[in-house]
Amino acid sequence: MVGLIIVAVILVLIAIYVVIYNGLVKSRMYTQEAWSQIDVQLKRRTDLIPNLVNTVKGYAKHEKSTLAEVISLRNQLTQVPSGDHQQAMAVSDQLTNSLKSIFALAESYPDLKANQEFGKLMEELTNTENKIAYSRQLFNSSAASYNMKLQQFPSNIIAGIHHFKDVEFLTVPEAEKTASTVSFED
Repeated sequence: MVGLIIVAVILVLIAIYVVIYNGLVKSRMYTQEAWSQIDVQLKRRTDLIPNLVNTVKGYAKHEKSTLAEVISLRNQLTQVPSGDHQQAMAVSDQLTNSLKSIFALAESYPDLKANQEFGKLMEELTNTENKIAYSRQLFNSSAASYNMKLQQFPSNIIAGIHHFKDVEFLTVPEAEKTASTVSFED
């Protein structure tokens, strides 16, 4: 009878171990999948940029520095190592700011603003930027859930045994945390 109880306790402990381990793997996979969603949107944006630049070139010939910066940042983003999430987001944030400059060009060039292809590209890029922002939130939520499991008892013991590592949150660069000044003067 005692032997049966010991076997039952061992089976319960093994079952608990397996459930916790599988929960950690599942959380890690959700975090990786969330990053994959960001990566997909970054790729989508880099694919749209050449079309946008070509459309703008014809209208804004003396805005070459803005276009060159966008192209340079796009190329940098494609060269970021796949595991370096922070660097990818840093370059992505710079690219977002440069794209805002191109969108602002439309105000200076009414013909560009009226161009249907430019309008479609702006809409696509705006939608993509929104998807990137949402995907960043999803990644950070997934990372928080995963990191909590790594720190909670008893999963922290199993995580240590199997060398599960914390995932860094995607952060906003310090320069972007400060609010821009608003003025009502002309």
